[in-house]
Amino acid sequence: MISTIYDSVVGPLTLISNGKALVHLEFENPRFAYNPAPAGKDKILDEARRQLDKYFAGKLREFDLPLAPQGTEFQKRVWKALLTIPYGATRSYGQQAAAIGQPNASRAVGLANGRNPISIIVPCHRVIGSNGSLTGYGGGMDRKKFLLDLEQGERLIR
Repeated sequence: MISTIYDSVVGPLTLISNGKALVHLEFENPRFAYNPAPAGKDKILDEARRQLDKYFAGKLREFDLPLAPQGTEFQKRVWKALLTIPYGATRSYGQQAAAIGQPNASRAVGLANGRNPISIIVPCHRVIGSNGSLTGYGGGMDRKKFLLDLEQGERLIR
């Protein structure tokens, strides 16, 4: 495992690679502890930085990186479903629960979203309340709003 700090417009992000895939992308002051990795460089981290630069500039709508999030099988199903939410779109927790074939599991989906180890790239920020309200986000509500506004063309960073 190897890590780097990416200084983004939403604050420092810790990126961790296992040499074959990105395993972690976390905001500073994370809600949940993760295993730190020594600082360094590799091709996965370099590519993640390049794609994040393009994303924040409004020039990338879909990330193309090998990902290897660590979690339970249920969490992995939830995170995989997050990847199907189109750029600029949102879904409710109930819609995400239905997408994984468990329509009564919206609370469990919310908990799994909160444990997403690859924020932004696995877009848990695109999940909102059933009434359209912004609900919890591990990176904070200001960041969630920023990311949603960015994807809807309201905040382009040049």
